[in-house]
Amino acid sequence: MNNDINSSVESLNSACNMQSDTDTAPLLEDGQHASNQGAASSSRGQPQASPRQKMQRSQPVHILRRLQEEDQQLRTASLPAIPNPFPELTGAAPGSPPSVAPSSLPPPPSQPPAKHDVKVFSEDGTSKVVEILTDMTARDLCQLLVYKSHCVDDNSWTLVEHHPQLGLERCLEDHEIVVQVESTMPSESKFLFRKNYAKYEFFKNPVNFFPDQMVNWCQQANGGQAQLLQNFLNTSSCPEIQGFLQVKEVGRKSWKKLYVCLRRSGLYYSTKGTSKEPRHLQLLADLEESSIFYLIAGKKQYNAPNEHGMCIKPNKAKTEMKELRLLCAEDEQIRTCWMTAFRLLKYGMLLYQNYRIPQRKGLPPPFNAPMRSVSENSLVAMDFSGQIGRVIDNPAEAQSAALEEGHAWRKRSTRMNILSSQSPLHPSTLNAVIHRTQHWFHGRISREESHRIIKQQGLVDGLFLLRDSQSNPKAFVLTLCHHQKIKNFQILPCEDDGQTFFTLDDGNTKFSDLIQLVDFYQLNKGVLPCKLKHHCIRVAL
Repeated sequence: MNNDINSSVESLNSACNMQSDTDTAPLLEDGQHASNQGAASSSRGQPQASPRQKMQRSQPVHILRRLQEEDQQLRTASLPAIPNPFPELTGAAPGSPPSVAPSSLPPPPSQPPAKHDVKVFSEDGTSKVVEILTDMTARDLCQLLVYKSHCVDDNSWTLVEHHPQLGLERCLEDHEIVVQVESTMPSESKFLFRKNYAKYEFFKNPVNFFPDQMVNWCQQANGGQAQLLQNFLNTSSCPEIQGFLQVKEVGRKSWKKLYVCLRRSGLYYSTKGTSKEPRHLQLLADLEESSIFYLIAGKKQYNAPNEHGMCIKPNKAKTEMKELRLLCAEDEQIRTCWMTAFRLLKYGMLLYQNYRIPQRKGLPPPFNAPMRSVSENSLVAMDFSGQIGRVIDNPAEAQSAALEEGHAWRKRSTRMNILSSQSPLHPSTLNAVIHRTQHWFHGRISREESHRIIKQQGLVDGLFLLRDSQSNPKAFVLTLCHHQKIKNFQILPCEDDGQTFFTLDDGNTKFSDLIQLVDFYQLNKGVLPCKLKHHCIRVAL
């Protein structure tokens, strides 16, 4: 390519040098210059001209004149004119310079984003220092950590802003810039890498998040809760969240019950009962320059009425307690409603875009994290007793097939135990410990700790974990979330024909190990209020 450019430059310079002789010579009938003819006759006996010189001399006069005019215009420029080395790509005549509009030129190269080191902690206390770009979002960093930790990416991983001194934490929105958030955090605060299955659950089941008595419309809403999210995302509409909250008085340890309403312009409380007249409303907190946090231990640290506390913290306030607005709801559903409404009114359509189109900016080129999407609608009961499988539509028949499948598993396990060798780890010893290799098993933790983990990773239907029972050393406990409430089911061992099995329905369905039990209830609800859908997981970084 460089040789072609150099040849074009030499051809242009040679043609321009010849123009002073050719332009002044008269043309003969055959179109040749008289001076060239005389030169040709007088050059007999001289060395023959090179092919390049013959090509230059055969250039048409109008091309040479145009080159001379353009050369005169470009002589005042600081750089010489370079003709188009690839005229066939632009359709220009051979030897003519390129014609490029100034607006079509690419912008000057900008400086690449700087790099920054950020430290991220996992739930078990391990940490990892990751080098990121200064414009990387929270979603980008989560995907990078998923890639480095070899986890399954199901768009439920989040980056948590944790303030141990203030007793606050919140999940960063996917579009937030990590470096910008870190600049507002005090030195003792840190980022946590955690699951949050409830991050966008309100887009799937908005009715469960916004009770009718808490939602008020400033204008008539057609369709009620069916259009609830549409009104939240539409800037022209103005839904309000209203109700009573316990509010901590500034500079005091006491809490006061106030009637509060949340609007796009901010959070207000009424100075006169439940009146929402403008003269009775006082601004409690602004949405634009603030973020909403969970209170980790509100009763212990702030003397809160219960553990359903939340805090509105200005972004500029790092450790100033007087800048915090501490609130407390009556139960978990009401707290979830207030916090979800705060996010929707502040970010609006950005949240929906994060939910629909997860960002993947700034990831390494070979990034290929495994993806998994679990939906209860994709799990159906099948009958394979015939030559071809069929879907079981009758619920009663599906439940009967589920019970038969449980008994079939028990018979297969018993038959395998009889045929297998009685090694130290088979069958009873292995069946009793194999569940400890699973992510959903959390070992010897307390009931309070299991509830805390469930709340941290999202109060969605089907979120579960298994743990050792504290009351019965031979039993286990299934902790399950349903309708934003946490329930516990005891899994007991039972004997049958000299073999040990596990059951949670008084022996009606028995399993040789806990892995079979979890697999079964992921496909069948059985005696549980819902199927097992998401498991609580802790990843070591």
